Amino acid sequence: MTTRPLTTIGFDADDTLWQNEQYYRLTEAHFTGLLADFAEGPKISERLLEAEKRNLRHYGFGIKGFTLSMIETAIEITEGKIPASVIAKILDTGRELLSHPVETMPHVRDTLEALTGKYLLVMITKGDLFDQERKLAQSGLGDFFDAVEIVSDKTAVTYRRIFAKVGDGPERAMMVGNSLKSDIVPAIAAGSYGVFVPHELTWVLEHVDEPKEAPRFRKIDHLGELRDLIDRLG
Repeated sequence: MTTRPLTTIGFDADDTLWQNEQYYRLTEAHFTGLLADFAEGPKISERLLEAEKRNLRHYGFGIKGFTLSMIETAIEITEGKIPASVIAKILDTGRELLSHPVETMPHVRDTLEALTGKYLLVMITKGDLFDQERKLAQSGLGDFFDAVEIVSDKTAVTYRRIFAKVGDGPERAMMVGNSLKSDIVPAIAAGSYGVFVPHELTWVLEHVDEPKEAPRFRKIDHLGELRDLIDRLG
């Protein structure tokens, strides 16, 4: 009797299952416009990124932390002179970001339909709990997944825990996502396959080098290529 090498497949959500970063970019552009009287756009974006880096350990990943970082940046850029009306507009942009429509990525539904029932499917995502639950519900993809894990961060420990709980351990699992830093490198470190699906708009803090020498690293152009990749793995 042979043991099937792959039993569990994890999927990232933002910019893997549905569009996400494009909405952050649009919000940032609106934010820099609100502060145009105080500084140039590139300088504002630079200070915003610095605030986001500082605040990750306090607020985690997601829209709420991003909104607080925008407010903090506005206070710093204006040396505390930011009008209350502008703060209110920043809060409004954050709320709008929490209600943007869900646009699924190409090939997502067909791929999940083909894999469901054959493998244990688990969505593994970072971000605000309510926001990720909202997007999953609006995407109409929830029924494809055997489990949904919304986590504060993605590390090798995270993947070992999830794949041991949901499947047959990390060695018989695969993680699919657009972030090398969060989806691929730690999954491979846990012993899983890591399948990188690049997205043209990946947050700069998620950039690391591709682990090209890792035996379990794979790269595909889009999710429509995932089924053939899995077949090749046997």
